[in-house]
Amino acid sequence: MLDQITKPKTITSDTIANAMTYSQYRELVDALFSEGKTTGENQSEAYLEYTRMAIQRMNRWDKVAKVSPEMEERVKKLPPQIWLVITEAWCGDAGQTIPYMNKLADLNPGIQLRLILRDENPDIIDAHLTNGARSIPKLIALSPGLNKEYFSWGPKPKYLIEKQRAFREDPKGKTSKEFTQEVHLWYARDKNQSLEQELGDCFSQAFDI
Repeated sequence: MLDQITKPKTITSDTIANAMTYSQYRELVDALFSEGKTTGENQSEAYLEYTRMAIQRMNRWDKVAKVSPEMEERVKKLPPQIWLVITEAWCGDAGQTIPYMNKLADLNPGIQLRLILRDENPDIIDAHLTNGARSIPKLIALSPGLNKEYFSWGPKPKYLIEKQRAFREDPKGKTSKEFTQEVHLWYARDKNQSLEQELGDCFSQAFDI
């Protein structure tokens, strides 16, 4: 399976060296929010509110997110790699999914989870667009030497990608706020099961694990 993987673009050793651990990312987000700020150029009240909600969700998932025994065994079998996550503090989908990624990475000492901010790394996100958009979060799994890209995932579970597409094509009288509320209710009920399944599929395709 490994002979089918592709080379990453624009990601260098400096990218990884300057990237944040999950703890450093959480500290940055919390520190900025305590000052009435968020990451990125948009410092509007709306984005500050998005950040507040993302912090609440990360706090919750840090405590309650569970990895299935089957997934735990699969993660422990993965070869050494770097998981580079492109994100921003105000991203609702990131707040729902990154804590689970961190729990997976903690299971295998060979996995380095590192995070970078989208707006500070336009060349990297532009090499990993989703249908032409700079959608986040984006998880990119790389070989330790950065010469291979094993797989990528994001910006959200496939179910939500399809629901979002359908909403944009025909809102059926539903407001964006109502749709967003439904999305986060789905995350709460799904409990990362869809994310686990999709990442498991990535492991199977990349490593036959």
